[in-house]
Amino acid sequence: MVEPSEGDGNPEERNRRRSRHLRVPVSAEEGQQIEELAKQTGLSIAAYLRLVGIGHQPRSMIDVEQARELVRVNGDLGRLGGLLKLWLTDDTKLDALKPENTPAIIRGVLKRIEANQEQMDEIIKTVLRSRQNFSG
Repeated sequence: MVEPSEGDGNPEERNRRRSRHLRVPVSAEEGQQIEELAKQTGLSIAAYLRLVGIGHQPRSMIDVEQARELVRVNGDLGRLGGLLKLWLTDDTKLDALKPENTPAIIRGVLKRIEANQEQMDEIIKTVLRSRQNFSG
């Protein structure tokens, strides 16, 4: 028997509760793996198993590597900002520099910060594109 999907029929049919339950015995390890995969896709365990059971392969909401890259770039931005602030508040270091070199040094640091911001922007766009492909 094939159950109608949530998208079939009128809104009343979409909102009605599913009445048929399937029992699938799994080991503790399998259950843990299923829970983790469902969590990665942002779906409940039931929704995840329903999609997999009818032949769909849900994708992770955010690629783990992309998330790590965002964390790395964000850390770089934080360190650069902190170093700039420390440098600008240290009168001894500022006094040791030639005043004519200061604007070039500050511009260089700001360019690095901007480059990291652009890198983060590209990673975020990639994540959003893959999220849209998952949803649509």
